[in-house]
Amino acid sequence: MEKHIHSKSCRPRWVADIASAGLEMVMIRALRRAALLAAMAFLLGPVQAGVAQDSAGAGVEAARAAPEIPGAGTRPARQAAKFMVAAAHPLAVRAGTAILRRGGSAIDAAIAVQMVLNLVEPQSSGIGGGAFLLHWDARQRRLSSYDGRETAPARADETLFLGTGGTPISWHEAAASPAAVGVPGLLAMLHAAHKAHGRLPWADLFADAIRLARDGFGVSPRLAASLAEKGPGAFSPAARDLFFDAGGAALPMGQVLRNPDLADTLSAIAASGPGAFYSGAIADDILAALARAPGRPSSMSAADLAGYTALSRPPVCLPYRKNAVCGMGPPSSGGIAIAQTLSLLEPFDLGGGPAPRAAHLIVEAENLAFADRNLFLADPAFAVIPDGLLDPDYLRARSGLIDADRPMGKREAGTPPSRIRAEPGKDTTTETPGTSHISIVDGQGNAVALTSSIETAFGSGIMVRGFLLNNQLTDFSLSPRDETGRPLANRPQGAKRPRSSMAPTMVFDGDGHLFAVLGSPGGSRIILYAVQALVALLDWDMDPQQAAALPHFGARNTGLAEVEAGPAADALAAGLARHGHQVVRPAMTSGLHIIAVENGILRGGADPRREGAAIGE
Repeated sequence: MEKHIHSKSCRPRWVADIASAGLEMVMIRALRRAALLAAMAFLLGPVQAGVAQDSAGAGVEAARAAPEIPGAGTRPARQAAKFMVAAAHPLAVRAGTAILRRGGSAIDAAIAVQMVLNLVEPQSSGIGGGAFLLHWDARQRRLSSYDGRETAPARADETLFLGTGGTPISWHEAAASPAAVGVPGLLAMLHAAHKAHGRLPWADLFADAIRLARDGFGVSPRLAASLAEKGPGAFSPAARDLFFDAGGAALPMGQVLRNPDLADTLSAIAASGPGAFYSGAIADDILAALARAPGRPSSMSAADLAGYTALSRPPVCLPYRKNAVCGMGPPSSGGIAIAQTLSLLEPFDLGGGPAPRAAHLIVEAENLAFADRNLFLADPAFAVIPDGLLDPDYLRARSGLIDADRPMGKREAGTPPSRIRAEPGKDTTTETPGTSHISIVDGQGNAVALTSSIETAFGSGIMVRGFLLNNQLTDFSLSPRDETGRPLANRPQGAKRPRSSMAPTMVFDGDGHLFAVLGSPGGSRIILYAVQALVALLDWDMDPQQAAALPHFGARNTGLAEVEAGPAADALAAGLARHGHQVVRPAMTSGLHIIAVENGILRGGADPRREGAAIGE
């Protein structure tokens, strides 16, 4: 269903300039090491056919801090010789490994995993939301990235969340309203990636999800706790009927949950492709559900749904410790913020583990990266993003601002080369942690890193034909302008994609071989979780399970250093306080899923804070 539209905008220098004829590539200026350049020249190929090319409050924070309920216990490290899947629920992982066992590709397995997650982990992601995806083609040695981010309706504008007198409505009012629902992008993106990289028929990839939806599955502890915490009042009638009993009690752990409406929906999409979702009866029901739902109305139209476009964008890659770390470009801020943070850290010795000094350096680098992220990054079709954010001289100068001994507090954005003339206003956006991540390596060495979301836990709570709609448009700044009247880069606009922090990531060694596939949910903390995991893998020589289980720490340029609540991180919190940081101890419920490739062996890690698994053969 996706359109084939090619952007006419100029490609900024913070992404690779990809030659249309083949493998030749001019890397971003920051890729300055000759050996790494030679290896990296194979990573990025022509933009894939079949998708459009685009070149281009404290109270709220507390309410949004932990809409997901962590799983309990630890996970053993997993090893495999042929293929591996790491994702947030064992049933989804098994669906993916079954596809790989049949000879399916990494993208085939990712689709099967995601469809099962829609059923068994409805609080985190699904076809009513969006996603970002990295794909590594081992034979052609090409890295591609796909943008399936939700879009604002065409009739939306910067007043989307403004109330009487032009002041923003509360975040809670915005998130619970139909106006927060963006045009879903997950299915169009997966279909485009499947056309380019799939091996098994599209319809085959839905079989496990359809079977489980009809036959039922046991409600997991995390889903049961999430439903009980959310309560029936947050859901539309169809969702209440599915997840709660007549008295309003949430389904208990172990209760068999069947979702025949979702089975019918997935059957239609399996048979007819995403066209069955973006037009016809399902699309009509999406619009009808939005019209019925209480709260600020949606302006979404049939044309918005039918016109949704999945985009193929150049990945963002930067060297770090003789490796290349690659991620998503805007509208995700994940790739650039992670690349900046690692580049700022490169001059420093981070030791052999998360000691207070290393944590202090990482916190300071993240503060600098978030200062740039918050000011500049947004949908590149609407915001003029400075093209020097990854310029090596700029990053070297920014790194020099880090004091190895003491914190410097909140940072201001820098002045990258070719800075835009009209600086955007100071951003006020916040993000929620309700998301999921999938990491896969198949039997041919191809890989997928897929991060998908419906925004808050259970999204908008509006259910259509067995799936929940997102409330992703709250990832825009609710206020379109700052106190000086300057427009924010991430303000709402018609057909615009809200900024994200989703950060599907791949790492390649100095010879251009795949080394790691990873990502996490967590709102804007996704960047912190990914940075910490990368440092654990590349600096501290940890395996994926050790990296996923580390106590979390980091900073988002708020003036605070965040250290995960719990006794495992008490010593680290005390050490950062001794360095002079003001430390807070929030729940930091990541969902890291990591696969590392070492000497032909796949090693997988699944975050013990969730219910996932890493399984392979």
